[in-house]
Amino acid sequence: MAETISSFWGPVTSTIECCEDNYAYSSYIAEFYNTISNIPTILLALIGLINAFRQRFEKRFSVLHVSNMTLAFGSMLYHSTLQHVQQQSDETPMLWEILLYVYILYSPDWHYRSTMPIFLFLYGAGFAVVHSYVRFGIGFQVHYAILCLLCIPRMYKYYIYTADVCAKRIAKLYVATLLLGSLFWFGDRVFCKEISQWQVNPQGHALWHLFMGLNSYFANTFLMFCRAEQREWSPKIVRLFGVLPYVKIKKPKQK
Repeated sequence: MAETISSFWGPVTSTIECCEDNYAYSSYIAEFYNTISNIPTILLALIGLINAFRQRFEKRFSVLHVSNMTLAFGSMLYHSTLQHVQQQSDETPMLWEILLYVYILYSPDWHYRSTMPIFLFLYGAGFAVVHSYVRFGIGFQVHYAILCLLCIPRMYKYYIYTADVCAKRIAKLYVATLLLGSLFWFGDRVFCKEISQWQVNPQGHALWHLFMGLNSYFANTFLMFCRAEQREWSPKIVRLFGVLPYVKIKKPKQK
């Protein structure tokens, strides 16, 4: 997209640009809406992190919420600068986050408990090193999509084995936000030329950020509920201020 204000960060060096005018509002922020649209993700992840700490969920969920925040901060850096180094701060945490989801989904039934976290850690670290030297482009998106597809069978298994109506509703919200977000992402990528001629840009990539922030929160909440059921912590879904769902548990008293 054309620049309308001089750039503080210099020429664009990232391999991907979204359908938003660069530096339209500030010389310090390349893509304004794509930058600020990450804020809800940070706030939702913070709420999830506080809940995980307060109720003493397993550390994996605290790390998962922190990874959501890390990804959102990395995305803000990338979209505000459109520099290749900052693009890595967006893409590398994306991979780390999906590896965490793979671990949380598959670890309960994994017979060799120590091998999975070691393998996933080495996988993520190795990717970060290689990605610091190599520009993957479309290869990264294909790689990420494959890892996401690995999560679907397990999420579906958790869904069909969950009897709680409220938990199932959260799983449906997870699917709905994923589909809606993907629709806006696709439109922003494919129809940018046509959208650029409209009087109002719907900011499809920014809407992708908003829906994916909700998507991550719903995914985390559903997985926390399922894990609490596995641990027999009597989980139930309650709502913060009557709106935002979260998991409340009651751990059995230790004898």
